[in-house]
Amino acid sequence: MSFTSFRCLILACGNTLRGDDGVGPWLAEWAEKRFSTEAGLRVVARQQWTPELAEEIAGAESVLFIDSSVNCPAGAVKLFSVAAATGERGLECGLASHHVGASELLALGRDLYDSTPPSAQLLTVGADSTELGEEFSASVKAALPEACRLLEDTILRLLLRKAG
Repeated sequence: MSFTSFRCLILACGNTLRGDDGVGPWLAEWAEKRFSTEAGLRVVARQQWTPELAEEIAGAESVLFIDSSVNCPAGAVKLFSVAAATGERGLECGLASHHVGASELLALGRDLYDSTPPSAQLLTVGADSTELGEEFSASVKAALPEACRLLEDTILRLLLRKAG
């Protein structure tokens, strides 16, 4: 199977109508504007990650997932390495339910396309409120400059990794 390959695939997740949950799509839009002339970058923002993304992941040289997190302190910006879920979790029936995580998407790419990007990372911003509304909380607004800096640095590192 042939893939459309990208040096860096960004997959953002979040609901822009649920306060801080929309930070993933906001950061994806920021990255798309910042790197608009970069041919090796593809940005995809969705309300939730779905199994259909596994093919794009399998064809990417690196993938950067972006999402909000209710498990981190509000406004905390974190970058983690992500590995494919172990075993064949990617093909289990329960996976196609409400939300697919980064590890499960990597596992799907591995299980269905026999390919996993050499580099997979998750950038999160701690959410304070996911109530209905289009505004970010004060803590997420304050974290945006740090999140943009870390996002930019990570994208540049991932793009240069294969180009250099």
